[in-house]
This record gives sequence, structure tokens and C-alpha cells, in this order.
Amino acid sequence: MPDSGPVRVEAPAVSAYTIPADAPEADGTLAWDATTIVVVEVTGGGATGTGWTYAPAATVGLVDEVLSPVLRGRDAFAVPAAHDALVGAVRDTGSQGLACRAISALDIALWDLKARLLEVPLTRLIGAARKDVPVYGSGGFTTYHDTHLAAQLNGWVHGQRIPRVKIKIGEDWGRAAARDVARVRTARDVVGRQAELYVDAGGAYTRKQAVRIGRVLAEHGVGWFEQPVAADDLHGLALVRDALVSDVVAGGHGSDLPYFARVIPSVDCLQADATRCGGLTGWLRAAAVAQAHGLELSARGAPHAHVAVAACVPNLRHVEWFHDHVRIESMFFDGALDPTGGTVRADGGTGHGLLLRTADVEEYRVA
Repeated sequence: MPDSGPVRVEAPAVSAYTIPADAPEADGTLAWDATTIVVVEVTGGGATGTGWTYAPAATVGLVDEVLSPVLRGRDAFAVPAAHDALVGAVRDTGSQGLACRAISALDIALWDLKARLLEVPLTRLIGAARKDVPVYGSGGFTTYHDTHLAAQLNGWVHGQRIPRVKIKIGEDWGRAAARDVARVRTARDVVGRQAELYVDAGGAYTRKQAVRIGRVLAEHGVGWFEQPVAADDLHGLALVRDALVSDVVAGGHGSDLPYFARVIPSVDCLQADATRCGGLTGWLRAAAVAQAHGLELSARGAPHAHVAVAACVPNLRHVEWFHDHVRIESMFFDGALDPTGGTVRADGGTGHGLLLRTADVEEYRVA
């Protein structure tokens, strides 16, 4: 194994790419037709680590102007120290929003760099708790007609044998509740009785509306009700959770530990997104907080950023195999994983096992 003495980090390279959706997409409160991925590459000691987040292209400027000067010259092996320095650098800028996403991408890249310098897989560097990581198919946008929805669900459950899937509901801020229920009924008919069926309302419902709809959803075997009300309505989440048999979950938009600590008493399972909550450092800390309160943690979005770290926590429930991000990560990186059978394994070489296809994705570059 190489000498583990200090290795100085060079200034990170950062770029943004916007990829059109393959069909119009929406959830309960937002519609979109493209997704932007911000990719950072951190070099040191002759190796390069790669990280990314899903955020506006303006994130590039924040990295270059505010964060790069703080990171340059730091010890590549001291990732937690670098993470805390990056957080400190945005004290006046604000640690939420773009800043947290930029830090998340850099933190993922730093962990990848450290593992590559040591020539080990990321799971070995952190310490594996399991070999196989469960995933669930996620998409089912409210803009999909029934045929499109059925084709996507069929592909996951009957094609790839993924035994758990999630669709979006809460269309038009909860104003299309009858269609929401009809789409859940269609989804259940497609996937059969054995597959787990989840829904994500995106915070679209009022408290009482969420309870009423949640009771109907339970009749169709829905066991996971994500963001039935706004994610920062902690009292509302607790009220809905206590009224329903389905697990009520939230946390995927959280950016720091104080938020996770506040939301934990209101949910049955905590979500965290490493591309939003401070990278792998923040995600591991969120997992520890959840475990301290007897909860499991589920990784939200960006599946290839999570697989290795998800294998390293004992209280993992699963990783979201989100349609948009899976499509982008499969386009952008060599080493993308195959979820056939409902699990993936992070055993694809050093670091997180992914390599950016720089030339192949240049056409999508916007910054």
C-alpha cells in the first residue's frame, strides 16, 4: 500500500451539464423538463476523485470563488477536517442551498480521492456492514399517462425483478386527489400483490387531506408515504404518521444535522441525500443520528453516489434508484451498476468505482 503521508489537494475542476428529460416530469409541487448535474474533480498525489450534485449551474461559481481557495493545499487524507473547513467558509454566504450542494460534491470527491490514493474500494476505506445494497425503483411522475406508468413499473418489477417501487402523487398541490388514488390503483395492478409499493407526495397535501388519502392508499398496500405534508411541517408529519399504518418518511431535502435531529421524532424512516447534506461525511453522520433514535436511513436520489457508503451503515433500509439520476449517471460515468434482482454491490474497483466520460458528455456542458 502506498505511503499514507500528507498529500496536498490541488484546486478542484468544476463543470455543470444540463440534460433534457426523456419525457415531461412533475411531482406534487414542481414540474421540470431538464436536470443539471454539477461535477467536481479533485486531484492530489497523481490521483483524481470525482463527486457531483444536482444543482443549478451557478454552483460552479460558488465552488471557484468561495470553496476552491479553502480546499487547495489541504491534506487529502484528512477529509473530515476539509469538510469542516468548507462549511466554515460559507458562514456568511449561508450554509443551505447551493453552498451545501457544492460542499457535498466536493466531499464526495475527497472521499473518492482518498480511496484511490490508498488503492482501495470506498467500502473498504469506510468499513462495510453489508455486501448487497437494496434499491427501489423510483419515478412514476404525475405527468405520465397510465401506459407510460405501467411500462416503467413493469420494467422494474417484472423486467429487472426489483421488488419495491415508488410513484409520485399529490398532483397540482393535492388538487387531483382522485387521480392520485387511481394511479396508485393502476400501479398496484401492474406490480402485483408481492411487490412493495411506495408513494411520494412531495409535500403537496394538507394535514387532514394526507390522513384521508393515506387511509385509502393503505387499502392498496402502500407501505411508504413520503412527504405527505411539507418536509418542514414537523408537527404535521407527526400527526400524519400517528394516524396511518404506512411508514411516513422525510428528510431527503435536509442539509444539516440539526434538521435531521428535528425531523427524526416525526418520521418512521429518515431520508438523507449525500449530494445535499454535506456529502458522505454528512450522510454518515445522519445515519448515526438515525441509529441513535432507533430509525433506519434511506438514501434519496443520486444512487451511484450512495451505494458504497450505504453498504457501510448497519441501519440502512435502501437506496432510491431514481429514474432521472440513474439515466444521467449511466450516461456520464463508466462503472454504472445494474439493479437487476433488487440489489447492487459496490465492488467495482478503487474509490466509488466510477469514472467520468468527459468527452462523451461535453455536448451537455453549460458551465
